[in-house]
Amino acid sequence: MIPGTELGEFLKARRALVLPAGDGGPRRRVPGMRREEVAALAKVSTDYYTRLEQGRHKRPSEAVLGALADALQLDEPTTRHLFDLARSVAAPRRDGPVSQVQHVRPSIIQLLSSFTEHPAFVRGRRTEVLAMNPLAAFLLADFPSKPVRERSLVRWTFLEEEARERYVDWEKTASSMVGTLRLDAGRHPDDPLLAQLIGELSVHSKEFRTWWADHRVVERRDGIKRFNHPLVGRFDIRYEALAVTGEQDQTLFIYTTEPGSESESKLRTLAAWVNEEAPDREHPGVSAGTPASSPSKPNQDPSGR
Repeated sequence: MIPGTELGEFLKARRALVLPAGDGGPRRRVPGMRREEVAALAKVSTDYYTRLEQGRHKRPSEAVLGALADALQLDEPTTRHLFDLARSVAAPRRDGPVSQVQHVRPSIIQLLSSFTEHPAFVRGRRTEVLAMNPLAAFLLADFPSKPVRERSLVRWTFLEEEARERYVDWEKTASSMVGTLRLDAGRHPDDPLLAQLIGELSVHSKEFRTWWADHRVVERRDGIKRFNHPLVGRFDIRYEALAVTGEQDQTLFIYTTEPGSESESKLRTLAAWVNEEAPDREHPGVSAGTPASSPSKPNQDPSGR
């Protein structure tokens, strides 16, 4: 990834998504706003803005970036991404590539193991699953037991058929993960492992190539996912994404269900199955490789049906 090129491509992609207010004229040859329209709204010259898109201007000021964010109608995470891209152009890192290894604190590992009724996991850079409890491993996949290069949630989502079966709304989930990876790319443009991951997904997935090209960014904080599990069928889960304090680029995800709902009953069935199968499992964690493999599907539904 070339920082100057990334900034220009981002501006061009976002410009294509915005239709000027009150535009009722003839249909445009290309979608979105024209360069001169963005420049006028941001109160810069068209030549200046054109040089930004072409990667020929390296140091846009914060005032200009803020004006461009308003002109392009960017939300808060997307605005931060714009500033990250501009920062990488103006002041490339001098302290070498980003660290390739992340570690989860023992206290967080203990916290994960205490959630016996709710799936929980820690996601790091490149959407890598750094640690997870057995119930999360049973619901999704046993990421910490996989080879290091295969622990990325977005990689599993695009390249493993199991993910397409688990996520009822696969396209919505997968496209949002691409947006999350975009945020990572803005923060860490010099991460070689991230570049390798993007390259692998671009080669093997047409959907990834399409969504990567639109430069949308997504910051996942909370929401609802619909799962289809071979043991209990379809059910809905609400997730909360909490930043791990004191740790850079680590997010704790906790899955819950609506009290009294059929989804709650199905999650309890999964939890009962996991807890009955492995009451003495060690704490989950990447270093120990302890999260359990998904138990094989039983011959009889444990609910008794």
